[in-house]
Amino acid sequence: MFEDPKGPIEKFEWGRYQIKGKVHSADGEGVGKDVCILKGSVREWAARKGHTLKPHMVACVLNAGVDILVIGNGVYGKVKVSKATRRAIKNDGISKLIIEKTPDACATYNRLAREGKHAALLAHGTC
Repeated sequence: MFEDPKGPIEKFEWGRYQIKGKVHSADGEGVGKDVCILKGSVREWAARKGHTLKPHMVACVLNAGVDILVIGNGVYGKVKVSKATRRAIKNDGISKLIIEKTPDACATYNRLAREGKHAALLAHGTC
C-alpha cells in the first residue's frame, strides 16, 4: 500500500506500520494499528474509537507546538473528523490540518518530517 525506505514511515499496509525499523500492528506488535507520531516519537493513538473523531481523541497532539496535523483516516477513509474537532485543532493554533487516507497521510507526513516541519501524525491503520 505504501513504501518509502527513506522514512521515517518505511512501510504501511492494512493494520501494520514499519516506522524507523520497528513494526507496529494490529497483531500486538509495537504500539498497535493506530499510531500517533509527535516530535519523532511513536506512540499508541489509544483515544481513537469508532469512526468519528471527537475533540478528546486528538488531545494527544494539542498544546504540543504542532504547526501541521496530518490525520490518516483509514485505508478506505472511513474515519470522519467532526466540526468540533476541527475547531479544537484550529483553536490550538495548528495552522494546517490535512486529512487523507492513511497510505497518503504516511507519504505526506514523511515529506513534512524530511522538510523539518513541526508536524504530527494521527493515523488509523484499518478501514
